[in-house]
Amino acid sequence: MIKCINVSDLRPGMFIHDLNCDWMSHPFLLKRFLIKDEAEIEKITDSGIHEVYIDTGKGMDVAHAPTVTEVKRQLEEEIREFAQHESALVRKVEAAEEFDRARQIHQEAHQIVRGIMQDVRLGKQVQLERVEPSVARMTESILRNGGALLSLCRIKHKDDYTFLHSVSVGALMVSFCNAMDMDAQTIHEAGIGGMLHDIGKMKIPDSVLNKPGKLTDQEFAVMKCHVVESKKILSVTEGITQIAINVAAQHHERHDGSGYPLGLKGDQISQLGQMAAIVDVYDALTSDRCYHKGMAPTDALRKIYEWSKFHFNPTLVQAFMRSIGIYPVGTLVKLESGRLGVVIEQNDNNLIAPKVKVFFSTRSNTHIPPEVVDLSRGTGRQRWRQDRAPRIGRKVADRSAALSVTDFLYSANLGVGRNSSQRHLLLQGAAGFTDSASNPDIKQMIHAGRGKIYQCSRHPGTRRFQRNQVDRRHLQR
Repeated sequence: MIKCINVSDLRPGMFIHDLNCDWMSHPFLLKRFLIKDEAEIEKITDSGIHEVYIDTGKGMDVAHAPTVTEVKRQLEEEIREFAQHESALVRKVEAAEEFDRARQIHQEAHQIVRGIMQDVRLGKQVQLERVEPSVARMTESILRNGGALLSLCRIKHKDDYTFLHSVSVGALMVSFCNAMDMDAQTIHEAGIGGMLHDIGKMKIPDSVLNKPGKLTDQEFAVMKCHVVESKKILSVTEGITQIAINVAAQHHERHDGSGYPLGLKGDQISQLGQMAAIVDVYDALTSDRCYHKGMAPTDALRKIYEWSKFHFNPTLVQAFMRSIGIYPVGTLVKLESGRLGVVIEQNDNNLIAPKVKVFFSTRSNTHIPPEVVDLSRGTGRQRWRQDRAPRIGRKVADRSAALSVTDFLYSANLGVGRNSSQRHLLLQGAAGFTDSASNPDIKQMIHAGRGKIYQCSRHPGTRRFQRNQVDRRHLQR
């Protein structure tokens, strides 16, 4: 049984199941291990960890401790309580209409960040004039509809993680600041700080930065130096503002003082520094890395909410949830009726009742005609009356059906597979938007007319596919 306990209850002989923190907050080589002595407990405490999860089947028990199921249920109830009274941010266009523009903006930002970071590695200074137009276009897209760009920010190739993570943090900071009703100039400067927050990593040796595994204590200390290096680089960048510098310099500080490099606490950390900490952890949690698999957005939000007792400002965490939604655009969900769908838009008046495009029935194991379901109103279809007031039954496991929302929208709306016997859903990579394939033009497709599954090769630059049927047993369930 998995239980949550305070670190003060830890004893040698207990088995750590989860250290209950993001990977950059602890120095341990393994995330699950048997505690052998008091020194390991002291090491956990010194890392600023307040609560951990133990496996009572592999070590000592704490009788009064709540189970992981009880903790999860309590957190979800608290999130639902505040979320159902929160409204989504104002949108000027629907997400489907913004995707094409957002895709181009995301690609341009990726190339700009890559170029700037490579220049810094070569000893050149940051050219701010290259970043500012990209942040301006990013802001315009998010003000039109934040869901489109933020969902694209979940696309991450492992080899380009540092660059793509920087783009994501920039976009998330813009969205977050907008949700906080900050002025346009502050939003712009925060976006710049977000895009450049990890610029100091270019001063970290490749052997540490791109190590395919957990860092040793010495390597961990070297990696933590990237924050100081970021501040140094930005401090001598012509035209940079203190807001942007604070975002980079404080994104690893924590509300309880357990962060680094200065161990700042509470209001000692600027508001934008506190916001950057939340954004940075959220994007890291939802990203696939060589040493861990990314969480689904809803799981990551629940973790951040749980950690807001200690590490983050609770008020800011709730504001961040409002900025992206409890079920962000692109989240794959299963309704209580058994239908699978993807969140395509937030609801104006209720964050826990988004608009979902359903496409598959798990009860009949077949494709169904794509239909947009507004979970605040019901389906409007007689044959789904059991979902008269549908709710999201559960978030689908990260890799049970990793979905590319943009391609799903194309397939449903723009004519790919229009024939009813050829209806399909494009799948891409893992964890919703992470492209783990070496060739981005290789995708999987559900051909649901007869429940067949194909692997398809897309012809470059086109939407034409060559299909090869694959065995269902080869797919992750």
